[in-house]
Order: sequence, then C-alpha cells, then structure tokens
Amino acid sequence: MSTRLFIACIRLMRLDAPIVPLLLAWTCLWGLWLAGSGRPPAYTVCIFLLGAWLTHSAGCVFNDLADRNFDGHVERTRNRPLVRGEISVTAAVVLGIILMLLNFLLVLLLNWQTILLASVCGIVMLLYPLSKRCFPAPQLILGIALASPILLAQTALLGTITLPGVLFYGAGICWTLIYDTFYALVDRNDDLKIGLRSSAITMRGREHCFLAAIMTLMLALLLSAGYAAALNVWYYAGILGAALLFAWELWDTRHFERERCFRAFLHNNWVGAAVYLALVLTYLP
Repeated sequence: MSTRLFIACIRLMRLDAPIVPLLLAWTCLWGLWLAGSGRPPAYTVCIFLLGAWLTHSAGCVFNDLADRNFDGHVERTRNRPLVRGEISVTAAVVLGIILMLLNFLLVLLLNWQTILLASVCGIVMLLYPLSKRCFPAPQLILGIALASPILLAQTALLGTITLPGVLFYGAGICWTLIYDTFYALVDRNDDLKIGLRSSAITMRGREHCFLAAIMTLMLALLLSAGYAAALNVWYYAGILGAALLFAWELWDTRHFERERCFRAFLHNNWVGAAVYLALVLTYLP
C-alpha cells in the first residue's frame, strides 16, 4: 500500500478526527458500568471499545461512499478522500467490508443474544446515510444505532435487557440527536442547496426549543434510570453536572454561528464524561 493510499484510508476512517469514536466510547462505558454494576470485566470492556472504533470507522467509510456525489458541494466535506479521488470507490468498499468483518469477529466472542442484536444494529447503521435523502431527522436513525452499545452491554453481561437499560438506551438516542443536530447546524446551508435532510433543517426557526426539549427528555430518562436501578446521590450529582453543561451549550449557540455550533458538538464529550462519572461514583465501594 502506498503512503498516499494509507493516508487516504486514515482520513476516510476519520482516525485524524477522533471525537465521534470518543462520543461512542462514552456510550459503551455507560452501558458497561450500568450492566456490570460498576465492575464490568476488562475483557468485555476491551471488546466494546475496540468494537466502537471499528463501528465508527466502517460507518464513516460507507457514509462517504453514499455521499460521494454530495460532499463536494459542502464546505466542510469537499476535501474528503473520495471527493478528491485519493482513494477509489472499489478500495473504499473493500476497506468498509474488512472493518465490518473485523467487528463481526469481535462480536462472536460474546453470547448469542449480543450477536443477534449487534447484527440488527449494524443494518440500522448502514441505513443512516440513505435516510438523509428522505427522512426529516436522520439523526434519530443514527441515534438508534450509536446508542446500541447500551443494550449490547445488557445482553453481553446480563443475558437480558432491564428497565434501567431501556431507559439509558432512550437517553443515548436523545444524546446522539442533540450532538448531531449541533453538527448538522454547521452544514445546514449547504445541505439545503443539495437537497439533503437533517433535524437542523426540519426544526429551522425552532432549533433551541427542539434542542432544549430533547435535552430535557434525555435528563428525565437518565433520572428515571437512576431511580429504577436504585442508584445513589452521587449519580444524581453527575446528572446535574450534565444538565449544567447542556445549559451552557444552549447559551453559547444562541445565535447559531457555525463555529459555536461545532464547538457545542465537541463539547458534548464533557456531557458523556459527566454521565460516566456519575455511574463510576455511584458504584464506588
């Protein structure tokens, strides 16, 4: 493999921009700490975190394949490898298939319930790029896929899905909808020109009301999950921290400048950390 092709593969998998794999890693850790009562096996944690990286990388490859005729018209994506011809469509397809196969081999190390659920979630992930053509809020489809590690942790560690797990999964979907709406606000003008759909376009004129409503729903689901799992006061302190971080994001993006919306997207890393810290503290001996 030439150096040029290797660099193109790195960029196609977004290894040069690790923020989304980190967001997905927080979701994995939420699910593992909840299902494992604060003591998930290190072996399972490694499988989930590596799986999160492979899932995100494969998703980026197939997303760029689906959007290769659109990305050149969007300011943020016009220099992506497929648009610039740095990697061929065939090579990108092969790379995506390899990443999916590696991910599937990882899942085979877990129980049959997790294998079945992961297969369904993988199909949902592949549907996301196509949903941007016809669905008014493709971020919801993305959330269903990216929040799935919470349910996968339940099946992997417990063999079943509990009520707190379902509530946390709902919160994970909401969280993806929040941070990816901030991301979509960066591209909204370009997406309007080329006919792609997003929650930022659908909720135009009601952006902050929409974001505030989803943030409130997410926090309500997290609080309900804490009650259902009988978590202690440290958990609720962490959720309060997440609420304050959300309040800052709404204030900082009050004028919807592109740079501030992108900063709010990146800032959600701290929200993920706050929820994880809440779970870590509540399960300390």
